[in-house]
Amino acid sequence: MNETIVCVVGNVATQPVYREVAAGPSARFRLAVTARYWDRERNVWTDGHTNFFTVWANRQLAANVAACVEVGQPVVVQGRLKVRTEVREGQQQWASADIDAVAIGHDLSRGTALFQRAVRPETPPTAARPEPNWETPRPADPQDGQERQPGQEAVAVT
Repeated sequence: MNETIVCVVGNVATQPVYREVAAGPSARFRLAVTARYWDRERNVWTDGHTNFFTVWANRQLAANVAACVEVGQPVVVQGRLKVRTEVREGQQQWASADIDAVAIGHDLSRGTALFQRAVRPETPPTAARPEPNWETPRPADPQDGQERQPGQEAVAVT
């Protein structure tokens, strides 16, 4: 359970690629995250280094990403960070940073969005079962100031 959970804010750099695979729907896109800082000498905001992440989404999140995420949009991604290194072409060291997304949303500090709940296919209705009566009958109050003994039932007078 020692996972690195990150929350990253950036811009969608590539169009999401959606695939239906045996394990369920999957989508991926590249996310560009550029640090910005205040340059006191020039008195302006300056862009720093840009990091790129491959964001992976699965199941319903993948379908929703494919439906509403586009290149250039500002998004917030939360998920598990995975950094991989490989040797390519025999000698070149290559590294990639992937995020297995748990949640993805538009960055509302830079724009607006209209949320629509995903429509799920309707399941056939099941046969209605009667609801059990879970209420416990309330004991009748003792009459004529007499206290009831344990195990003694109340008698209703009509």
